[in-house]
Amino acid sequence: MKKYILLLLVSFIMLPISAQQMKLGYFSYDAVLKATPDYISAKSSIENLKKQYDAEIQIAQKDFNDKYENFIENQSGMAEAIREKRQSELQSILERNMAFKQESDRLLAKAEEEAMAPLRAKLDNAIKALGSEKDFIAILNTDNNAVPYINPIIGEDVTDILIDKIR
Repeated sequence: MKKYILLLLVSFIMLPISAQQMKLGYFSYDAVLKATPDYISAKSSIENLKKQYDAEIQIAQKDFNDKYENFIENQSGMAEAIREKRQSELQSILERNMAFKQESDRLLAKAEEEAMAPLRAKLDNAIKALGSEKDFIAILNTDNNAVPYINPIIGEDVTDILIDKIR
């Protein structure tokens, strides 16, 4: 998809239009997003939630370890049925702990997505407004080296403008 967009942009550049009529904006999406005060508070709340999940996982792991050590110490004196019952209990605890870890990872990812959605929407609106204001034919995201070079005659770095717009 990115290759097709880049191909489309290159074809626009190849059109016999003067450089004065054709302007591109470019910026770092991550830099602009991370410069917002809302980003810092959203990341902080996600980090607090992660700490809560990590603490609960540690408690569950400690509980499992204690029960496992107790089982190992006492298994030789247990009747076969009791030993099998305890092994089954340990297996069940281990599976629940693993399921909780997976669920906490999923919930953290969802919470981060929900926390970032309004920030991304705000930034997307600022990009559209800036594009209209400055008559850009496109505003490119330069993150991940997606656009390694833009001719300064037709390109303008709008990172700082966008940071000011969304603050």
